Amino acid sequence: MSDFALPSSGPSSSSSVRSNQQELKRDARRERFVLFSLCSPALLLVLIIMVLPVGWLFWLSFLGEDGNFTLENYQRMVESKSYARIFRNTFEVSLLTTAICILIGYPLAYFLSQLPRRTANLCMITVLLPFWTSLLVRTYAWLVLLQRRGLVNEWGMDIGLWDEPIKLVHNLTGTLIGMVHIMLPFLILPVYGSMRAIDRDYLKAAANLGASPTQAFWRVFFPLSLPGLFAGSLIVFVLCLGFFVTPAVLGGGKVIMVSMRIATNIELFFNWGAASALGVVLLVLTLAILGVASRVLRFDQILGRGH
Repeated sequence: MSDFALPSSGPSSSSSVRSNQQELKRDARRERFVLFSLCSPALLLVLIIMVLPVGWLFWLSFLGEDGNFTLENYQRMVESKSYARIFRNTFEVSLLTTAICILIGYPLAYFLSQLPRRTANLCMITVLLPFWTSLLVRTYAWLVLLQRRGLVNEWGMDIGLWDEPIKLVHNLTGTLIGMVHIMLPFLILPVYGSMRAIDRDYLKAAANLGASPTQAFWRVFFPLSLPGLFAGSLIVFVLCLGFFVTPAVLGGGKVIMVSMRIATNIELFFNWGAASALGVVLLVLTLAILGVASRVLRFDQILGRGH
């Protein structure tokens, strides 16, 4: 039997280990540098179109009408009750829109998820169809439909639902109708994707264990679809916070949101400082909402990758 020499554990071995570690560190640094070089054009683009404008917005919010540094734009929001009312209206409209989208969008997404894939893909075209039309055109279409002599009021009186035209536009009702119509696809898409990813064997296993279809839905299917529902709700709510066109047209000046007040400060008063301060506060509140959402539910779960 031949003898095999054991590897040496002396100084030469330890120096070899250190040399290998240094080589690995150099390779890691080289790899990070290469990746950073590949990402640098995209990072530069993000810096130009996102970071710099937001930084400029912050800077303008601390400038008064005389161009000097001041906190008067923020003090005005704290002291004036009208600003608190505007922010309250913005969050109320956003919450109501999100809630109505959930009530309509979740059952619709569930219905689509139960169809054969080919049929469901064809039906999804109807969900995506509003994206092919301009937002402004859709808003004015609702204005035509909901006005006092519009199609909705005419049909309602023809079939006897009401005797005289009811006010469906230039109020909160018209604003919610228009915003729900525009925001509904943003909720249906992530919910539908989450439902399609659910393994149907889980429902079969629940049925084999004695669960009724209703119990299987609420105890198995519904919890597994929550990541998509949370994602869609968060998208709808955040988008509603900055909505402008639909509340301005269908609200008729009676539903004032933050974006509309920003436009008023710029167009009528040409006060960029006050408008920028409103934008900064809205941005901070939006980031705070996203932060709370990330605390309650990790973003990998929101995106449907959690287990």
